Order: sequence, then C-alpha cells, then structure tokens
Amino acid sequence: MDMFPTPYAELNQVLSALISRMQEILGVNFVGAYLQGSFAVGDFDLHSDVDFIVVINDELSPDQIIALQEMHDQIYQLESKWAQHLEGSYFPKEVLRHHSKRGIKLWYLDNGARSLIKSDHCNTIFVRWVVRENGVTLAGPSPNTLVDPISNELLRADIFETIINWGQEILDDPKSFNNRFYQSFIVLSYCRMLHDLHTGCAGSKREGAEWAKFALDPSWSELIDGSWDGRPNPARQVQQPADPQEFENTLKFVEYVMNESRRYVVRK
Repeated sequence: MDMFPTPYAELNQVLSALISRMQEILGVNFVGAYLQGSFAVGDFDLHSDVDFIVVINDELSPDQIIALQEMHDQIYQLESKWAQHLEGSYFPKEVLRHHSKRGIKLWYLDNGARSLIKSDHCNTIFVRWVVRENGVTLAGPSPNTLVDPISNELLRADIFETIINWGQEILDDPKSFNNRFYQSFIVLSYCRMLHDLHTGCAGSKREGAEWAKFALDPSWSELIDGSWDGRPNPARQVQQPADPQEFENTLKFVEYVMNESRRYVVRK
C-alpha cells in the first residue's frame, strides 16, 4: 500500500485524482499543492478533515474558476468519505509569500462543500507557519521556498488575535454555534490555540487537549474529553443541537481561555 502522502490508501487516491485534475486545469499557472493542518503537524486520524493549499502563479482566470468548480463537484462525488472532507484555498504565490497579505479573500473550498467561494479562512499567519514548517508536498517545490520566515512572536500575536476576536464573535452570537459539531470544535480549537500560544509553535488539537487537561483547572477535563469523543460524523453533528449544559460550559471555557491568553501575553 502506498503510504505517501498519508497512511490511508483511499485518501491518497483521492488526493492523486485531485492534484492530477487540478494540474490539467491550471497548466502553467500551477506552482504546487501542499497538505497543512493535522496531516502536516502529524496528529491526524480517520476523523480528521484534509486541509490543503494550492499555490498558483497568478489569480485564477474566469475559465479556470469554472473548470475548478466542476472538478471539485466531481471529486466530491467520488466513492470515498475523504472526498467530502477536503478543505483548502488557492494562493497566488505573491499573496502566500508574506504575512502582510493575510486577510485577502481567496478561492476556498470549505470542509463538506462541493464548490469554491471567496474567503480569507486560510489566509492567516498560522496557516503560513504550518505550510512553511510542516507542509506535506503533494506536488511542486519545497514549501519553505514559498513562504517567508515567521517569527514565534508574530505567530503568537496572530494566535492571540484569533482567540480574542473569534471568542468575542462566539460570545456575542452563541446561537450561530449551538450545534454538536461546533461545541466540540470550539473547545478543541481553544485548547489548541492556548497551547500554541504557550509554545510559540503550531500544534494539533489532540496535543492541545492533552496539554490543557494537565495545565488548566482540572474542572475542564470532562468537557475536553467529551468534546474529543464528539468529533466523529461532523456532517451529522452540525445538524444536531448541542447539549445545553455542555454548550453553556463551552461558552464559559471560551471566556476562560480568553482571560488566560491575556495574562499570558502580558506576562510575555
């Protein structure tokens, strides 16, 4: 069984089909494609989504966008659960190169989607750090040749900003996040972000959850364990309301981590 780029042969077949069709469509506009997220930091499992970026020389042309939309719809229909859990963005190489270009909206495939939209979801300092330091090459040059170095201080500042801004969004409009998927996702994401803020490196949700149970108040351990157990079947879980008590505790956990992160930044 082919163990590259992942240990899952079925996923590797999906990725092979994705990259070959992508290269046909983009031609000389294609620079490279890379896994980031859990498959890059090395802490993935059968429930992980598949985060990727595609680097292109220039902005996508209208014809390329149409062809890619058709291609992503076809990939979604492959007989593999992995085909429904791809997530990534198309980065013009000059946008990817330097963190000052973060926030620009890119063509983006959301997890569980079958068509591209414009979003800044992947256009962050965090994603650049992961791609440069841990990105898995699917095709193209080494990713560290495509992204300028990012200091630990800059990465920490980006993580802190996300903790505070996303946390405030959640607390201001909790109804938008009140389902089983987001309840688990929020807890595990805040564990990971606080751990990353602590280490100055981008880690995984599993690593962050284990660290949080050890480093934070033990009263949060049950919520963290329950959130980890709630990861499977995200497409179904997003349709189901969260347990009221768990969701209330999740909002309290977000506020707790926001406060912890402020103290950490001050201390630093």
